[in-house]
Amino acid sequence: MAQASVQPGVEVSAALPGAQRAGASRLTVWGFEIYDASLWVTPGFSPAEWAGKPLALELQYLRRFEGDDIARRSLDEMRRAGPIAPEQAALWLRTMTQAFPNVNKGDRLTGIYEPGAGVRFLHNGRTTANVRDPQFAQRFFGIWLGPQSSEPALREALLGK
Repeated sequence: MAQASVQPGVEVSAALPGAQRAGASRLTVWGFEIYDASLWVTPGFSPAEWAGKPLALELQYLRRFEGDDIARRSLDEMRRAGPIAPEQAALWLRTMTQAFPNVNKGDRLTGIYEPGAGVRFLHNGRTTANVRDPQFAQRFFGIWLGPQSSEPALREALLGK
């Protein structure tokens, strides 16, 4: 189970007043612990309509990863929701490569989702990118929250089911 705090960080509290943790879980792949994930939501959040309300997803890494690898894996996961045109995929990959730094054990990457507007990415509380692309934002958060998630147990835990 995730070891993350049950209180949101300062950046989440500022962006989502009254945020509460909907759920949390640890991602483990082939016995390797990858990260602890927490989903922060505002009052009135509905798991069935997750894309309609602001929320924040916080990943606290348990090992070192290259930002480029995180970006490539994210794009692969976004494709699970359906095809992405090559030009769009190239743009989104560039966007994520710029947004995601290399991470070390204990680092946090946080995405703050704004429905219909986009996403703000933070690394250890500092903004790395503001992506004003609603389609990108919804596909990105769908990695964890969409029904096509490659980690259905993690999805269920984050959504508090």
